Amino acid sequence: MSIHPTAVVDPRAEIHPEAELGPYAVVDGPAKIGAGTRLLPHAVVMGWTEIGEGNVVHSGAVLGDAPQDLSYRGAKSYLRIGDRNVFREGVQVHRGTAPESTTVLGDDNFLMANSHVAHNCRVGNHIILTNNAVLGGYVEIGDRAFLSASCAVHQFVRVGRIAIMRGMSATSRDVPPFSIIDWQHTVRGLNVVGLRRAGFDEPRIRALKNAFQMLFRKRRNLGAAVKDLEANLKDPSGDIAELLEFIRSSQRGVCAGPRSHPLGRP
Repeated sequence: MSIHPTAVVDPRAEIHPEAELGPYAVVDGPAKIGAGTRLLPHAVVMGWTEIGEGNVVHSGAVLGDAPQDLSYRGAKSYLRIGDRNVFREGVQVHRGTAPESTTVLGDDNFLMANSHVAHNCRVGNHIILTNNAVLGGYVEIGDRAFLSASCAVHQFVRVGRIAIMRGMSATSRDVPPFSIIDWQHTVRGLNVVGLRRAGFDEPRIRALKNAFQMLFRKRRNLGAAVKDLEANLKDPSGDIAELLEFIRSSQRGVCAGPRSHPLGRP
């Protein structure tokens, strides 16, 4: 175990012998720090936080502090973090609001400087939150999603897997899997680059392109578009079925295709 003499560690904390705590790092509470995890100078871990193996927490990041929720009354709640995540400078990830509730992050995520994950979020694996991206409470983020700089996701919203939000976009509606969105919850197309990086072959990508054309090429009644797609469904991979199930299960509505421009441009 490597713990710098200036680090402050709560006696209730459980620090793995192979973890590292740098100068002025703070572990305040009954936290658990896994093997190979590094807290760099001035990193802070608080409360009932469990951090897995091989994570790196950079200077000024705060993990497991109390939620920014006026209904929070000091209850025991949790933050669970998997393995090999990177938390850059100033990142904040808060524990749950309700008693015994949990905020969860999976594995291999990269949270860039000053990004924020609010209470009770569910963040999957291989996700990137770039600088100043913010998630409201109870947000769910699917695997391999990418949130660009200064994006905002409203509370209770879901972002589907392999979706990308362009810089400074915001959504109060569910973001479909495999999509590119920008501005205010507007679908602009299929995330072809992300799909290729995730190992999708050309027939799967082509099938999803056709589905996106039918669902999002222009703004129309999404329920009617879903019925049209189901009537013409050829989906050996199951990708389109996943997309349709995501749409059907939405509680907040789903991002829509672009409105027509006043001058006729998209």
